[in-house]
Amino acid sequence: MEEWVGGLWHKYITRKANPEFEEARVAFDEVSKSVGMVFRALGGDSVKRVEAASGREYLSRKSFLQKISGDTQLVSLAWQDEESLRLPESLAIFNDKSLNYDLYIWLAVLASNHNGRFSHWATDNQTLVVNILEKFPALRNRYTRLAQAFVASRQPIDTLPHTEQAMEQAIVNSILTPGSVTEFPMVNFAPKAVYLWLYPSSSSEETVPPEYQDIEEEGQEEEKQKKSVKKSQTSRKEAERVDSPDERNGMMIFRLESLFSWSEFSKLDRGSDDSDDDDDMSSTVEDLDKITLAKQQEKQKSAQIKIDLDLPSASEDDIPLGEGIKLPEWHYKKQILEEDRCLLQPMLPKDAKAEKLPVRLQKISKLIQAQFEQLRSVRYWLKAQPQGEEIDLSAWLDFHVESKITPSAEKGLFRSFRGNNRDLSCLLLADLSMSTDAHLDNDNRVIDVVQDSLLLFGEALQSVGDNFAMYGFSSVKRHNVRFTMLKNFNENYTDHVRGRIQAIKPGFYTRMGAAIRQATQVINEQKSTEKLLLILTDGKPNDIDHYEGRFGIEDTHNAITEAKRLGIKPFCITIDTDAQTYLPYLFGSDGFTVILRPEQLPLRLPQLYHQLTSQ
Repeated sequence: MEEWVGGLWHKYITRKANPEFEEARVAFDEVSKSVGMVFRALGGDSVKRVEAASGREYLSRKSFLQKISGDTQLVSLAWQDEESLRLPESLAIFNDKSLNYDLYIWLAVLASNHNGRFSHWATDNQTLVVNILEKFPALRNRYTRLAQAFVASRQPIDTLPHTEQAMEQAIVNSILTPGSVTEFPMVNFAPKAVYLWLYPSSSSEETVPPEYQDIEEEGQEEEKQKKSVKKSQTSRKEAERVDSPDERNGMMIFRLESLFSWSEFSKLDRGSDDSDDDDDMSSTVEDLDKITLAKQQEKQKSAQIKIDLDLPSASEDDIPLGEGIKLPEWHYKKQILEEDRCLLQPMLPKDAKAEKLPVRLQKISKLIQAQFEQLRSVRYWLKAQPQGEEIDLSAWLDFHVESKITPSAEKGLFRSFRGNNRDLSCLLLADLSMSTDAHLDNDNRVIDVVQDSLLLFGEALQSVGDNFAMYGFSSVKRHNVRFTMLKNFNENYTDHVRGRIQAIKPGFYTRMGAAIRQATQVINEQKSTEKLLLILTDGKPNDIDHYEGRFGIEDTHNAITEAKRLGIKPFCITIDTDAQTYLPYLFGSDGFTVILRPEQLPLRLPQLYHQLTSQ
């Protein structure tokens, strides 16, 4: 009975202490597409993800009811870092749903014109608002509505403690008249959250501890890293890296330059805490507001050993061809192309032997070949030519009749035999990373679909007589980019090639930039007028070193730009349902297609090639 009454009391007092308007709440999922479009259309970084931000601890003064209810004051605020823009999970600060929606749009506009860095939070936000309103005068009415409604929703200044009134007055003035306030007093509590402004990221920019560094990277500049733990598909946890102390004591006086106050330190050994209980780990993460990683005092060797064991032994590995090829890689923070950064190793599939086309694909292959017949080189006669291989009897007869009636100038009396040759080369580059080992159903994996696609692609292009090559790629760090040769431009499509395709296996990671640069060099050596580079993948660029997130995306973008500069047309076919978040930046809006049903890929790949080359 006591527990039941206590539960009712908790629900009641929590609801009373909550100043938000539930009936007007707008969730991030409802506006995610709109705010993403606004963010990128007005100049926001096209690579950044736009996602929800989980609540963060915010040290402001509690009301009497909040103290009774035990409200932890987790506040979901708008902020961004180098990889993503985080907007509140939901907004219900206004009693008008349209205002809450407009606030999401306003925050996206602010973020599109700001780099995420602050020297003084309040002053910089005022300057940003002033610049936005000057740049986009049509937004002035929307901002005025939001500002007036927001100020009206805040606690009256005269009801605040005397020591906090000056700060609140400065906040109100800076909202109503942006740029009018230059000094903000120092107080013991942060002002109530200012939802009309962006907040700084709380992630610390610590360098990676030596025990997490790649052994091959010693002597080079340490890369900066950020750690985040995924709460859900749309919400991310706050993260920071700190020293590993025994105790944390002391008080903090609030300044606007340092908005966030308390966080709980969790000593976590990422080198050895590899629990297999995913459910327990997920529930623990849900309960944490911030994940804090500390530099370990003891050097962990186990993590390095696990990484090394990912590579197969020499007796089980594919067959290397030569000593490898050194390739550059784009460092987006330095904005330079670092020479000889990667080592690409050409390889042949192990135990590949000549194989016929599988019986299950033969019927489909004949149908595709029939569709490609119309792309064959067509030979035809040009009539009424001044010179040619044969006399054009029809033109001669017309001239003879006209000359009997009236003097006529001699016209073309010959016909010439011409051929319409398809002068193009195509290189198909297939992603063979470990993610292709995933099962689509009980019988098929992604790698099986990729194999069928390559086989049918080869049958189709052989029937039309086009010049083509096929390669696969995967990677384990920058010194082991594996480039699997399935068919080069100088060999025919035979049973030996079919055998190589049927011998491929899921590889490792996806260092796409290096593979595209090598494919670009290969196809650029062809003498064809048109050159098409098809990239078949199931995910975004990644690797187990620093080649994650923005680094991999920017390097791949640079490699694609290099290919386009050489007159090569890159086109991407992917089965990644999240591809819309990064492929438009890499290939352009018309440079890729998403196959929503992977099992359709074997049929769709030849059809896409037909569409790309039939014009």
